[in-house]
Amino acid sequence: MQIIFIRHGQGEHTLNIPQSLDIYDPALTNMGMMQAIGLAEEMPLNEDDILIVSPLRRTLQTAEIWSHKILCRKITTPIVSPRIFPQIPKAKTLPCDKLLEKRKILSEFPDFYLHEGLPNKIWTDGINVLPEKEFREIAKNFIDWCKEQNGKRIFVVSHDGTITSFREFITGKKLSRADFPNETSSICLEI
Repeated sequence: MQIIFIRHGQGEHTLNIPQSLDIYDPALTNMGMMQAIGLAEEMPLNEDDILIVSPLRRTLQTAEIWSHKILCRKITTPIVSPRIFPQIPKAKTLPCDKLLEKRKILSEFPDFYLHEGLPNKIWTDGINVLPEKEFREIAKNFIDWCKEQNGKRIFVVSHDGTITSFREFITGKKLSRADFPNETSSICLEI
């Protein structure tokens, strides 16, 4: 089975770093929207695909634009929410990486289902600052859950640090920030 990680399109929080990292709930920029449209042209989805998305506006918008009029399964989960890479002891989640509340996701992105059965704490805190040992346990459970979905292709719309953390976990290779994917680029792994 293939799991294809896609980094979200350009977000407002990247335009004036470091000040823009203090923006809560940043959306895609016009460029980010164009990147998501390009993703739909370059990597079209079909109804058998499964789309798993981080519960932030920029990832949900990327997935929404990319999957427009495609009746594939669309699931949002905090398991692929932002993650600091590499982990920094005592780091804090920045405002731009705070997760949307479940009710906001359901009202603003009605085509997306919530990943059920997860503790409320992960829906509020995400995986951003989880210690490596806890992340590895969650990553293993996530990969097992993906396998249970019985899809040939599972697309995960996420964030640079999260994608790199999962790549490192799946491949067992040591990675660095130099390995971060570009906006709307894809990384395909066999699981």
